[in-house]
Order: sequence, then C-alpha cells, then structure tokens
Amino acid sequence: MSKLQRYIVAVVITAVVVFLVWYFSNVVTYILIAAVLAIIGKPLTDLLTGLHLGRSKIRIPKAVAALLTLIVIWLVVVGLFWLFVPILFQKLNQFSSLNISQIVASFQGPLVSLEHMIEKVFSIPDNEFSLADAIAGQIRPLLNINLINNLLSSIVGTIGSLLIAIFSISFITFFFLKESTLFYDMVIIMFPKKYEQNISRALDSVTNLLIRYFTGIVSESGIMTVLVTVGLLIFGFSWHDALIIAMFVGVLNVIPYLGPIIGIAIGIFIGVVGSTSDLSVFALMLRIAGTILFAQGVDNFILQPLLYSNRAKAHPLEIFLVILIAGSMAGVLGMLLAIPAYNVIRVFAKEFFYNFRVVQKLTEKI
Repeated sequence: MSKLQRYIVAVVITAVVVFLVWYFSNVVTYILIAAVLAIIGKPLTDLLTGLHLGRSKIRIPKAVAALLTLIVIWLVVVGLFWLFVPILFQKLNQFSSLNISQIVASFQGPLVSLEHMIEKVFSIPDNEFSLADAIAGQIRPLLNINLINNLLSSIVGTIGSLLIAIFSISFITFFFLKESTLFYDMVIIMFPKKYEQNISRALDSVTNLLIRYFTGIVSESGIMTVLVTVGLLIFGFSWHDALIIAMFVGVLNVIPYLGPIIGIAIGIFIGVVGSTSDLSVFALMLRIAGTILFAQGVDNFILQPLLYSNRAKAHPLEIFLVILIAGSMAGVLGMLLAIPAYNVIRVFAKEFFYNFRVVQKLTEKI
C-alpha cells in the first residue's frame, strides 16, 4: 500500500470514528465520564484492596472495593448538591422579587454623568431621556416569576434523563474500577492489531496526563474556594453566600481567561441578590470583586507554579480558540472539559498522524 493510500485509509477511518462518536454521543459521554471517575477513584480502590479484614490475611475483594469507591464518589456529589442547590434556588426566588429601580438608584451618580454625556453626544434634549429608566426597563422583564417557574419546570422535566445517565455512568464506572484494563481493552479492540502498541502508548500518556490534570485542578479549586470563602466572611457576608460564591469561583477558575470573569459576574449576582447589608450595591460589588481578584493573584503567582508549571502545554491563543469552540458546542461544560479533551486529541494525533506538519507543530510540547 502506497503512502497516499495509507493516508486516505487513515482519514476514512478517522471520519467513520468521528461519525460514530457523534451518532452515539450520549453513550460515548457516559463512557468518558465513567472513565474519568474511575481514574479519580482508582487510588481509593487500590488502597482498599490492599487492606486486610481484621487480623486475618484476607484482603477486600476488588469488586467490593470498587463498589465502596463508587459509593464514596456519589456521596461527595450528592453532598455538594445537597449543600449548594437549595441556596441557588433561594437566590433565584429572591431574584424574582428584586427591586431593580432601587439597585439602579444606587448607581445614580455615575449614571447621571453618563446620561449627560449621551445627551450631549446625540443632541438629546434634557428631560427626554433617562438612562436609569432605560436600564430598569430592559432588566425588569427578566425578573418575571413565570420565567423562573418555566426554568424550574424544565429542570424537573430532565430528571428522567438524568436518572438514566446516573445509573448508566455508575454501572460503567463500577466495572472500570473493578477491571482496571477494561477501558483499555474497549479502545484497543476498535483498531487493527498492528496499531495495538500505538494505542497502548497513547492511552498510557492520556491516563497520566488526566491524573495530573484532575489532581491539579481539584487541589487548585479547593484552595481557591477556601480563600474566597474566608475573604468574604471577613467582609461580613453570610456563610452560605460566601460558600456558594466561592464554590462557583473555584469551579470556573479551571477555565483559562474566561473562567475568572464569569466567576466574578456570578459572585456579584449572588452577593447582591437578597443582600441585607446596609452597604450600597457598589460597595458590595467592590468587596466581592476585590476578594476574588486577590484569590486570583494567589492562584496565578503561588498555586499554579507549585501545582503545575504549564497545564495545557500550548500557545495561549491556541487554548483560547479551543475554549471558544468548546463553549459554542457544549456551553460551560464544554469550556470546563476543553483543555483535557484537546490534550487527549493531541496525544492520539501525535501517535498516528505525526507525519503531518500541523500535527508536529501542535504536539511539539507534549
């Protein structure tokens, strides 16, 4: 087979695999989530299988260790939802009854100056234009209680699909934990036998990469959550407001460039809605943004150099474009998974398509 024919066959096989992944995207998503959970839970499973029952030399069976690990994973997930979801719904209810005119009035000084500038630039007569009324008029329709009720109904309507997803992911994760080579075998059998060594090397690289990546981001997110929580508590915020703001900031912080901006926006929204503080809205916003920016400084100059020197191993513009593409395809979840998914793709591209110059350029740092 000539070199050109091999390239054509490789492109056709890649196209078929991409089509199958797209067509069975739900199943593929379940498998990938289960694989990530198995990677996260593997240290605990290995620890449990190394323990002895009482004073005997009997070890805990691998199946039991896998089941206990799966239970621990879901207890953590359920605990986080139990802690944060009620607070989030409380904020949504408060948001529906928010007095927008009162909030806009707190910015009256800067708005008046901006209003005079607009009137002067566009030659609008005095008393015919009110920037405060215009802003309040645009925001008020968003606070319709029916809109929030429709949102809640939509969430309830997805419970059936969510239960199927939870059961499927749990079932797959259990066997991935119980049989550590099962995922490898599932991937390897999809390719010709002559590519077995290439696939094994790629999977080993991907596993090590994901372990380092998720260990790093979990540690980073946890420390960021603590920093923001303590900072907001010092400024007099309630513990539940401080904790939920810090949780959002910690999770979104894993998204380069856009994550901190989104975290500040969500933090300001949560902190302002339903606040009983005597401070003005501007003062509250300033304290929230200042706390998050301080935590970002600690993250950029202390945490990241300690946890990993270069998480993505790619050009900043390259990562920015990848995040934008992932966000347009899968929203916030896509942005969260953009970097690890992109690195996985680069690992396999380096293993199978390294003869292409574009692949050599994109994978030269991994």
